[in-house]
Amino acid sequence: MVQPLLICFICFITSLIITPVVRKIALKVNATDAPNHRKVHEIIMPRLGGLAIFISFVIGVVLLYPHKHLIRPYDDYIASIILGACIIVVIGVIDDLIELSAKVKFIGQIVAALVVVLGGVRLNYITLPISQEVIEFGMLSIPLTIIWIVSITNAINLIDGLDGLAGGVSSIALITMGAISFTTPANDIFVFSMAAILVGSTLGFLKYNFYPAKIFMGDTGALFLGFMIGVLSLLGFKNVTMTALVIPVIILGVPISDTLFAIIRRVVNKQPISVPDKSHLHHCLLNLGYSHRQTVIIIYAMAAIFGLAAYVTSMATILGAVLICFLLILAMEFFAKKIGLFGKNYRPLFRIIFEKFVTNSGK
Repeated sequence: MVQPLLICFICFITSLIITPVVRKIALKVNATDAPNHRKVHEIIMPRLGGLAIFISFVIGVVLLYPHKHLIRPYDDYIASIILGACIIVVIGVIDDLIELSAKVKFIGQIVAALVVVLGGVRLNYITLPISQEVIEFGMLSIPLTIIWIVSITNAINLIDGLDGLAGGVSSIALITMGAISFTTPANDIFVFSMAAILVGSTLGFLKYNFYPAKIFMGDTGALFLGFMIGVLSLLGFKNVTMTALVIPVIILGVPISDTLFAIIRRVVNKQPISVPDKSHLHHCLLNLGYSHRQTVIIIYAMAAIFGLAAYVTSMATILGAVLICFLLILAMEFFAKKIGLFGKNYRPLFRIIFEKFVTNSGK
């Protein structure tokens, strides 16, 4: 317990020291983000800040590796995880420098995820609640795992729209993941240790990234954090019951729901799914009159609520887990409709179900 927390602190200090250096490098190589109609910031900002998070993380892993009791039983996975992370960081760095196309980034994400999968990290099977029937995924475990990692990678990238937003939400998700890994019967100390390293590295960077930001993490940071969260969630909750499989989805409730709402909004408005817009969660809150800082804090609070719900779910019965999930979905849809996340033409799912129920009951 003490060693991972000590390494977390070292990563925090390292990130604090490295980030200003990365900022100078970003300005020197012109890795900057210019304002436009979709973005909130009004001045040219250096990006590439995720490089400081990654360097701090690598130092943390190097310090962790000699402590074999902290990395078992995942010794064989570390090389593939680091290699996959390196690929995703290279993609992020290139994108922060010259802006890659969405297609190229997507292919790169698949390659990085495939490296991890070939290294042995897979969702092989799940156990159904009540019946305890085991469903083996077989060869489907490869595409399912890749889809999960790539989806989470992009979900974190999508919420990186305000100062400190992606870093803070990622940190809350990682803290929750670490807490569940440490306190559940499985006592997965490796996931706890890796989560602690990432939290320390990210919080050090947040000192310079929280509003008003001095540097952006860019795709280097957003893709890296999303990738690592996707991988760690698989390590912590793979080959388990259906109920436990829901836990990482709840932990990542804010980025996942924002991504789903974006897809629904674009389908309803008959727009291509890949076309960016200015109607994400943080945009909607800003449009309601909240300040930049208030919007970020509100989304932090939402992420913390999802984190707490995930922690409770990890200890709940099947019925309790189902109830928590139902209440979260209901609350999120109500909230999304209220702030305009879906757009103007969307009819809430629960209203449609209720109307159909009333219609059928009247027959």
